[in-house]
Amino acid sequence: MVDQALAGLDGAFATMYATTGRPSIPPERLLRALLLQIFYSIGSKALLVDQLDVNLLFRWFVGLAIDDPVWDPSTFSKNRDRLIEADVAQGFFTQVLAQAEAKQLLSDEHFSVDGTLIEAWASHKSFQRKGGSSPPSSPGRNGEADFHGQRRPNETHQSSPRWSPVGFPT
Repeated sequence: MVDQALAGLDGAFATMYATTGRPSIPPERLLRALLLQIFYSIGSKALLVDQLDVNLLFRWFVGLAIDDPVWDPSTFSKNRDRLIEADVAQGFFTQVLAQAEAKQLLSDEHFSVDGTLIEAWASHKSFQRKGGSSPPSSPGRNGEADFHGQRRPNETHQSSPRWSPVGFPT
């Protein structure tokens, strides 16, 4: 299922990456690593990179040979953010989820996911007013915002599509 979903994204990958400059982490490896992070409830990118360094099953699934170096957590974050911002990660996870659903491999009774991971992806900064915009935060990719004393119930707010957990309704 993963191979089929990745094959459908070749065109998107080609437009996202330059042919010159320092080599990036292949997007296929990043997306496979993100799947492992979800399936095994690995709570941080540092822990994920540590697991990729020592776990042969993880290395095989991601496409790393035994002696291949594992990327730095900050490099992983930068490359992962590129996939999220281009909505490639969303497309990938949606395709994998649709294939699993078509083969009746999904069950709402027998599978659990660490909710803290999903909550981290849907952080306070992504929680915005429905049908409108929230006040802007300071400039930058991870700008500051003051939420102290604000009520933001689910009835009036939701996670923005950019940060919503892929495959889960917001």
